[in-house]
Amino acid sequence: MSAFAAVSRIIGAALFLGAAPGLLAAGNPPKRVVSINLCTDQLAMLLAAPGQLISVSDLAVEPRSSAMVEEARAYPINHAGAEEVWLMQPDLVLAGGYTSRATVSMLRRLGREVLEVQPAYSLADIRDRLARIGAALGREVRAEALIADFDARLEVLRAEVARSPSAAIYYANGYTTGDRTLAGEILMAAGFSNIAGDMRGGHLPLEKLAMADPEALITGTPYPGASRSEAVLAHPVVQAIRDRRASHPVADRDWLCGTPYVLQAVEELAIFRKEIE
Repeated sequence: MSAFAAVSRIIGAALFLGAAPGLLAAGNPPKRVVSINLCTDQLAMLLAAPGQLISVSDLAVEPRSSAMVEEARAYPINHAGAEEVWLMQPDLVLAGGYTSRATVSMLRRLGREVLEVQPAYSLADIRDRLARIGAALGREVRAEALIADFDARLEVLRAEVARSPSAAIYYANGYTTGDRTLAGEILMAAGFSNIAGDMRGGHLPLEKLAMADPEALITGTPYPGASRSEAVLAHPVVQAIRDRRASHPVADRDWLCGTPYVLQAVEELAIFRKEIE
């Protein structure tokens, strides 16, 4: 019998017999935690007690996506499959708001506790996610310390702003984000004024970009190989703004997740702002 068939039989039996109730008793922190989402990977690595986190997702060791690659290499990785996670026998699974519903549902049917954490849409959400996962892990004191450090560093960065140059966030497919997003708040914290205003996100036509003529253009780092979605970043209109104004590519890994690592993006952009003031 293949290993896959054996696992399938075990899981099938567990489902037939009825899943056990949640493994976490009130007041007892989990001892075996598995994260199956890039953002919860990083939050868990920041918060977990030694030996408490036993696996992170494969994206945690992807340099373009993860801000904590070196730390993640110390953990076994998973591919967010219900079967492989169940075999690890975790008493808590950390998932994202967009994690496969089939995976989350099966793990819960098998009696695993699953905490779903929505993406951070603002800097305030970062505090909330730290506090929420800290509480789930029984690591409230550690979470409070990280939140206090985050707030202190952010206050220093905001206090250094003398002028707010106009800027546009411009990604593949001409996508941009406004002030009411995590990326927009990162931009504002670094001292820029976002030409997208209070919009959440959407397509910014080249004509509007040219008419706004921002003092700075903030773009993502192009991926290797050809991509039609990124072709707009090489358009003559975009190139003209780069040549006449200022342009700065950012590391996607610092912007993707709502963790204290977004302050690295703020610090980098603040340095860039001072160069063009």
